Amino acid sequence: MSSLDNSPLPSELASQAESTAVSTLAANKVIRNTYMLLSMTLAFAAVTAGVAMALRLPHPGIIITLVGFFGLFFATVKLKNSVWGLAAVFGLTGFMGYTLGPLINHYLALPNGGQTVMMAMGGTAAIFLGLSGYALTTRKDFSYMGGFLTVGMLVAFVAGLAALFFQIPALSLTVSAAFVLLMSGMILWQTGDIVNGGETNYIMATVSLFVSIVNLFTSLLQLLGFWNSND
Repeated sequence: MSSLDNSPLPSELASQAESTAVSTLAANKVIRNTYMLLSMTLAFAAVTAGVAMALRLPHPGIIITLVGFFGLFFATVKLKNSVWGLAAVFGLTGFMGYTLGPLINHYLALPNGGQTVMMAMGGTAAIFLGLSGYALTTRKDFSYMGGFLTVGMLVAFVAGLAALFFQIPALSLTVSAAFVLLMSGMILWQTGDIVNGGETNYIMATVSLFVSIVNLFTSLLQLLGFWNSND
């Protein structure tokens, strides 16, 4: 039997091409909506952080921060397919912005504090734009990183809590360095997931990228703050 007998028919090729085109259009729509909402939530978080800084509001503490974050996160997941999901996103990102305000004030009060904060912001922007641009341009599949990143996040989170409660500076710095690498990997994985159609809900895509950006910023802030304090 000729190998031509197993070749796809023209109608099958046309159907495959049409399906690919539809998938690409759907992914592009999610990407566009995600980055539009992400820019809006980053701006809103900057406003809430600025208000917290101007009013010298205290940090809510680790317990309230965790309860507030996970409560608003689960509300966002529950409402992600409704218009109320947008309200939940802004509630979550606004709350995270508020928690950043006292933290930024703390570093601004240190020697070279302004330089530290600006370097952390610039580093975060450069890493995010570089990695997102790479994932968007190459359209590679980074799903193989998912398992490693998930385990790494859990280990780093537990280690971070231990460093906080037991006051171990060396462990805290190690966790911050690990989070910089993990968040960089998360940005690649999450962007690749959006590009390749794995994540089809732009609200959840926005939340995932926003959390990675904030964690990347705070980790860089802690590392740079330690280095600058020893200059």
